[in-house]
Amino acid sequence: MLDVCFHCIGGDYIEEDTFDALSRPVRAPWLKVGGMAVIELAQASGLARLKGPEEYNPLIASTFGTGRLMAKALDRGCRQIVVGLGGSATIDAGGGLAAALGFGLLDKNGKQIPPGGGNLGLLETIEVSHADPRLRNVRIDCVTDVRNPLLGPQGAARLFGPQKGATPSQVELLEKNLAHWAEVVKKNLGVDVAEIAGAGAAGGAGAGCAAFFGAAPSGGAEWVGSRIGLERAVAEADIIFTGEGRIDSQTGFGKIPAYVGRLAQKYGRHVIALGGAVEEDCDLISAGITECRSINPPGISLPEALRNAEKNLALTAGQVMMNHKRVNCRN
Repeated sequence: MLDVCFHCIGGDYIEEDTFDALSRPVRAPWLKVGGMAVIELAQASGLARLKGPEEYNPLIASTFGTGRLMAKALDRGCRQIVVGLGGSATIDAGGGLAAALGFGLLDKNGKQIPPGGGNLGLLETIEVSHADPRLRNVRIDCVTDVRNPLLGPQGAARLFGPQKGATPSQVELLEKNLAHWAEVVKKNLGVDVAEIAGAGAAGGAGAGCAAFFGAAPSGGAEWVGSRIGLERAVAEADIIFTGEGRIDSQTGFGKIPAYVGRLAQKYGRHVIALGGAVEEDCDLISAGITECRSINPPGISLPEALRNAEKNLALTAGQVMMNHKRVNCRN
């Protein structure tokens, strides 16, 4: 997200001292565009920051480091903060974001609860009196590529928990803790986050943004697309390529390829989605995607696929164009 915004709308990359999802010191970038900060949650609190699956632990992983980046943006005078929700190592419902900005997440003894989704069940009271006063005069937007709810089979714990290292029993603990957190939020802040579309994004950080900052999740693809002139490019194109790491049944739920597909449907354009892997029998025609292609040969290992991604992407795109020779391409 930062790279796309930088190349299309400019701005300045700023690196700050903060923390990763396991509370270790790291430096992470964000983008300052005039008075707007673009912050990508994955830069500080993402799975990619961890050394591998052996470090995945959503019971203790926290979004605190991303909250620190938000505070740094306030320090630099930003009056709008856009937070991209995705790629997180966390299922803490944005509790770390809130703690970094002065909210008290207190247990029955009035003490701040420890970080991580495994401790949300300890929450008794949310104290707002010490929240950063600058939040009153800043606009916060959170954008995401999923519309999943906070709870249930498509929610933050049950759908995404296993990807972040949660065992079946931990998934159920996290689900229970998120439900408890939602009840405390409703009681203390008057916000019902349980049914908000996108509340389950980034381990429930979508719900946290709505609860603590009044920022209901909105479509990340739409937000970026509107700023880079995507619809005009689609309207002028003959054939359109889009893609993501894995193309599957989730692709149609608000992710970038589905947004591109909807725009293409509007103008009657042909869309080809390329991915590192494609789910068998994946049909995204209703999402405006005409074809799905994997760029990798069968049986390739993940390290090899990552090493050869650029070459395989170019080869696959070339093969597709050879099969569409009759398209009257203007460029």
